[in-house]
Amino acid sequence: MTGLSDGRLFGVELRSWLVVFAILAATAATLLVMGRVPICECGYVSLWYGNAYGPGNSQHLSDWYTPSHVIHGFLFYALFHWIARKRSLGFRLILSTVLECTWEVAENTETVIQRYREATISLDYFGDSVLNSMSDAGFMIVGFLLAARLPVAVTVFLAVSFEILTAVVIRDNLTLNVLMLLYPLDAVREWQAGAS
Repeated sequence: MTGLSDGRLFGVELRSWLVVFAILAATAATLLVMGRVPICECGYVSLWYGNAYGPGNSQHLSDWYTPSHVIHGFLFYALFHWIARKRSLGFRLILSTVLECTWEVAENTETVIQRYREATISLDYFGDSVLNSMSDAGFMIVGFLLAARLPVAVTVFLAVSFEILTAVVIRDNLTLNVLMLLYPLDAVREWQAGAS
């Protein structure tokens, strides 16, 4: 099912992949027009950047926030399996990619960057590089495809494990990120500040 013999790649028809890549390209172009840097201003690209509070965070291919984007894929798969179950896997992947890319653009607007800096401990957050945004979208796609193949219990176990791991290591995760953006709590901010 991962080959091209049936006109599908990872269970998704090729025409849907073309639409996904077009959405990614349009998103990258939009981010560039918005003034986002293509790659880290440090001048190099790392496969992994492990300092969640360093200047290279959200600038390279992966970091401690990468698991959040895999979880986006899990959640988007579940959402569209629920509301668009009769539609093809490719159509649901396209919708998921639109959602993820919409977030990547919104996340890199001055309004959201300022919100991160005011409401969370991300005082030095200045937005993502285009490379990082595209990588985040790629990890969402990986999460979506994993959710399409794995038993629900395994997907839930992975999501909870990712959330616990990142909470323990960097005192942040998808749940806390959403909470602090929507309803910042001083107690959470103080606890998170202990990691920086």
